[in-house]
Amino acid sequence: MTATSFNPIQMQQNPITANNQPLALKQGQVFHGTIKKLYPDQMAEIQVGNQKFIAKLEVPLKAGDAHFFQVTGTDPQAELKVVSGPMMPTTSPSQQINQLLESMNLPKSAEMQQLLGHFMKAELPISKDQLLQAEMWLKALPEGISRIDALQTIQKMIELKMPMTNEVFQALMSGQKTSGMAAIMENFAQLLAKDTALPEHLKQNLMQQLQAIAKPFEVETGSVVLAKVLESLTNNAAATTSEKMQALSILKESGIIPNQATLQNWSSMNEGKASQQMQQAGQVVQSILTTKPENAAQLIEQLKSWTTNQQFLTNDQKQQINQLIDRFNQLPVTKQTVDIFAKQMQDQLLKAFSQNTSNHLFTQDIKGLAVKDHLLSLLKPEVASPLQNEAFMRNLVKNSIASSQPFIQQIVTQADALVQSSMDSKAMEHAMKTVLKNLGISYEATLGNKSADLQMIAHQLKPQLHTLLQETNMTPQLKEAAEMLMTRMNGMQLSSGENGHQHQLIMQVPLEFFGKRMDATLQWNGRMKDDGKIDANYARVLFYLQMASMQETVIDMQVQNRVVTVTVFNEHLEIQSLAEPLKAALKIGLAEKNYQLSGIFMKQFDKGQAVKNSPVVEQQEEQSGVDIRV
Repeated sequence: MTATSFNPIQMQQNPITANNQPLALKQGQVFHGTIKKLYPDQMAEIQVGNQKFIAKLEVPLKAGDAHFFQVTGTDPQAELKVVSGPMMPTTSPSQQINQLLESMNLPKSAEMQQLLGHFMKAELPISKDQLLQAEMWLKALPEGISRIDALQTIQKMIELKMPMTNEVFQALMSGQKTSGMAAIMENFAQLLAKDTALPEHLKQNLMQQLQAIAKPFEVETGSVVLAKVLESLTNNAAATTSEKMQALSILKESGIIPNQATLQNWSSMNEGKASQQMQQAGQVVQSILTTKPENAAQLIEQLKSWTTNQQFLTNDQKQQINQLIDRFNQLPVTKQTVDIFAKQMQDQLLKAFSQNTSNHLFTQDIKGLAVKDHLLSLLKPEVASPLQNEAFMRNLVKNSIASSQPFIQQIVTQADALVQSSMDSKAMEHAMKTVLKNLGISYEATLGNKSADLQMIAHQLKPQLHTLLQETNMTPQLKEAAEMLMTRMNGMQLSSGENGHQHQLIMQVPLEFFGKRMDATLQWNGRMKDDGKIDANYARVLFYLQMASMQETVIDMQVQNRVVTVTVFNEHLEIQSLAEPLKAALKIGLAEKNYQLSGIFMKQFDKGQAVKNSPVVEQQEEQSGVDIRV
């Protein structure tokens, strides 16, 4: 199977009646309808599909006849003109189409006939201008794009009343594809790297964002590198003096400690701002440094509370910190005792968080902070932005990889190995969120949120692409690549949407794990409850994956009343042996979220067929394969 594109999970078989809303007619539209009843003053009841409405006819007609009608007016009521004679039950679709082509003076091309046939079957009103525009698109389809996909895209544009522009059509067509996103981004990155005409700051910002998307675990690798470098500096037995100097040097190069730092004073705190709330570890130390003698008792209480609630510290570490706090509480509060206590607390926290980094790579505490945030706050208390912290981590990895020092190279190798060995469901969730956040696909909607971090949004890829496309000094090749990438991202938004209580969400995620690239497309379909929230009891999720070893893979997950059925489509049935050990973990993980695993099915693709996109409530079709029932 070659699943280059997908159809909506639930095709709207009768879109006119969707949402139980009245049929909205616009001037110039043509549709196929049947006269059900006649009323005085040439008023008639017209049926289109399963929907009926009252309209005024230009000429008297006979009840029971079917015609093609054209809308000539809508205010104060629909006014219709007959554009074809009565359609007899024996009239074939092709005869009906030819009659309409003649009466509307439309070109008799194969594309136009296919368009009319499609919209007759769909029972959708469409105007002459829309037909002519759609015909142009069908005639100019690029290689690899089927007319069926194009017709469904045009139908969606008509149903959702989208502008009939080439930009919208291309975006929707692009949004249906399940592969190629990674290749599009790689092509854009290569052309951007070669460009010499763009403003340097714009080019660098784009390159950094592309790097963040291409390497979703780079920040975690940087966290491990930072932790190991700090361990070598805080533990006298962990490294030689030469290795400590190498560690000190890499921290300076990455801007994490001042250039004048030495092995004796590298951890000395810079003067930062006192924090009203203790969140980051650096704020804890700053609170100690800025405390007043009369507030010492309150400080002790806050320090103990922070230590107790800090999930990244082990019980032994918490006990050691509390002993340190108790010793300080027994001393008079002077500048000397406060400075000594702050330095001891900083050293203790640096050592503790460095030791615990590897166990909490993809974890955040109750304040939404990662271990790296605590470590950096201890070294650079003036920096509190997550964006800046990530930039420091990426810079540290970049400088470490480029370093010729053997100790630093060893640390990088260990960090890579540790991140790879830590891959689990949390890591995959983290990667998906990181890539989607950095793509900024829905940044326009985010701008409307008053609590949105505008600085974070501005660094996302999509808003930067908008800025890039305004540049006049850009090569045609780079502009084309940028437009292609923008079109793909816009397509995801346009392909997502709602139909009454049913909602559909499309996400295409280019993923790269340790040198291996793959395209992942997620298609979610579910319904909304009356309060506007997602109904977690019923849903269907399709994952389209293009992987180096397993090649094309589709995972179909259906949720019925919190009972989950998973079907994996792949040509290699030997994956059954690989899946078996994972079954128990999946069952336990779902149970923790109050879901029950019904079964796992391993299927091969039907030759020449895509995975059937059946409604959420429809039962699975039987196909050759292996079933795992739980």
